[in-house]
Amino acid sequence: MRALLIQMMGVVLVLVSSWSLAEEVPPAVLEIAPELQKIGLDPVLVAAVKAQNSKGRSLDAIKQADAKWRGTEGIDSFMQSLMDNEAAQALRKIEKSQSYYLELFLMDNQGANVAMTGKTSDYWQGDEAKWTESFKGGAGAVHVGEVEFDESAQAYLVQVSVPVMDAGVAIGAVTIGINLDELE
Repeated sequence: MRALLIQMMGVVLVLVSSWSLAEEVPPAVLEIAPELQKIGLDPVLVAAVKAQNSKGRSLDAIKQADAKWRGTEGIDSFMQSLMDNEAAQALRKIEKSQSYYLELFLMDNQGANVAMTGKTSDYWQGDEAKWTESFKGGAGAVHVGEVEFDESAQAYLVQVSVPVMDAGVAIGAVTIGINLDELE
């Protein structure tokens, strides 16, 4: 476990040294990166991602679910199940642990949602940097998105995505919204 954390800190240091967005992202976000990486080691989250990965869903099936998701107003029973499952309960507990955490969601090895604290705009994140850069083909890395104003939260947010790790391999990812107004 300690070796994995040291390895992950090395990834953070590499990212920090090569970051083009560092001027826009407050240093406080980088300071909490080790705390955020631990979320990807949570046994409940790891088990949920492993369970979904074991289903072996095709990317076509995931994309079909994504199209339905994007076309659905409100929250249907499938979306609700992703907000009520055991992993979603764990994410809500994590979200409540810090005033600056906002909107967490968990993804599998293809970028499909596994659990979430609130409805995401789409089901499949696999074509977005938050998943591709944090999953890194199984290598895992920390990805910090751009600072954006979130209309629903009425706050400036940055999404930080970390790999969900199992035996030193990324099996999924989790994205944590950071409310910058609360962090500073």
